[in-house]
Amino acid sequence: MTDSHAESDVADEPKGVVRSSDAISYDPVDAAPGLSKGVLIGADEGAPNFAIRRFVLEPGTTVPRHTNAVEHVQYVLEGTYTVGLEDDEYEVDAGDSLLIPAGAVHWYRNESNEEGAFLCAVPHGDDDIELLE
Repeated sequence: MTDSHAESDVADEPKGVVRSSDAISYDPVDAAPGLSKGVLIGADEGAPNFAIRRFVLEPGTTVPRHTNAVEHVQYVLEGTYTVGLEDDEYEVDAGDSLLIPAGAVHWYRNESNEEGAFLCAVPHGDDDIELLE
């Protein structure tokens, strides 16, 4: 399947998009060896307000404490891993959802032998990331 854009009657209106999983490329995230990110739908695909990304946490991966300038809404797709949020830690499993407010300190740790993966929706804008470790 290839990427597809539906026709629109008005040139300025966003067009619908269907993207095949084969069209998504995953890139390593420099701050955390073992973490990779693929943008499923975002500004490059014509999404006017937000992006949805898929992250993969390899077994043994630790993502350092950090903050983001924009809120994150996440959905755990697979695996079991730990999410730190401010002063608390949570073990999350497939089917769990998270809200990480803008500026909240958070981190991830996959101590299992299985890959973890989650979807992350973020609004467009400057998502400055500040590493705290």
